[in-house]
Amino acid sequence: MTIDLDRARSDTPGTASVAHFDNAGAALMPVPVIDAVNEHFAREIALGGYRAAEEAGAQIEAVYASLAHLLNCAADEIAVVENATRAWDMAFYAFRFAPGDRILVAMAEYASNYIALLQVARRDGALIEVIPDDAHGQLCTRALEAAIDDRVKLIAVTHAPTNGGLINPAAAIGRIARAAGVPFLLDACQSVGQVPIDVAAIGCDMLSGTGRKYLRGPRGTGFLYVHRDLAQRLEPPFLDLHAATWVAADRYEIRPDARRFENWECNVAAKLGLGAAVDYALGWGLAAIRRRVSALAEDLRARLAAIPGVGVHDLGVERSGIVTFTVDGHDVGAIKAALRACEINVSTSTVFSTRLDMTARGVGPLVRASAHYYNDEGEIERLVDAVSAIARGKAS
Repeated sequence: MTIDLDRARSDTPGTASVAHFDNAGAALMPVPVIDAVNEHFAREIALGGYRAAEEAGAQIEAVYASLAHLLNCAADEIAVVENATRAWDMAFYAFRFAPGDRILVAMAEYASNYIALLQVARRDGALIEVIPDDAHGQLCTRALEAAIDDRVKLIAVTHAPTNGGLINPAAAIGRIARAAGVPFLLDACQSVGQVPIDVAAIGCDMLSGTGRKYLRGPRGTGFLYVHRDLAQRLEPPFLDLHAATWVAADRYEIRPDARRFENWECNVAAKLGLGAAVDYALGWGLAAIRRRVSALAEDLRARLAAIPGVGVHDLGVERSGIVTFTVDGHDVGAIKAALRACEINVSTSTVFSTRLDMTARGVGPLVRASAHYYNDEGEIERLVDAVSAIARGKAS
């Protein structure tokens, strides 16, 4: 399959007003997602929230089936939550660590995850151990394998880091984790929706993701995959009457499926929008999306690197749609603002997001331009021309 660019852009109203290269922040939603959200809100307005949700019961269940199809797992292994951080936290905090237990992580771990790691290390005495990068800047699987012993209780890795373009070798990590019998938590926040994700092939036991980024869903949506066998052994860090049943005055029972990691109250319209976003991505085909995103990102990297005074700072053997760069003598916030004035959306990445990686590489704040399949070559040209003007000191 290939991407019908005209249809993709016609389905995306935002392309009429902006060249959007902030897809790793929040992508532009397509019409089917917008319609799913708006139609349910209209039902809530007309009927009330509870009745609207009851009448949408089959559609809500279909969201789990769609996510299961996307990830190649069973629907009962999926929880839908508010965001990717909540998904990751619900999995991570369900583990119980003792003093001396080891948690192995990658150099490019994201700040929200690492703060949680530090909290558990301080509270419970667990040890956080950072696996070094290999020569390509990705997690070194040889070093990971050498680090395994019986004190390792968790491997937690970010699949596509927020700040460097690379995609970590998740399947190779999964093989090591499975051979050692160590649970593997994969943060797929930036990768899901732009690359095919198969949890069985990867070998991860848990995976967290978001709707708003490359899946093109609404903000305030996230999901968690937990392998069925592991889910039944983990007690979530907090429970409510959705995650558990109050069966006697002094006893409760936790539900057996992954929805034990959810809570009762949620944004039903956004949840349906998430399902619509997954179905829309599946309709294009993740392999076709991957090819298109990769081609656009590599073209953008090459064009930016050819501009005098512009440095591209991406790593990895396999790379994502995230392109990071700097312009000599220019603050990244000022670059973002100058591009915004041209109706070009980008974001920035700083040490506060990926402290270990950026410190080790000796890089400062970066501009992050993240391409998606609905971006066209004319938008690439606009972005490159605008950055070139900034580098020459001729930006408007």
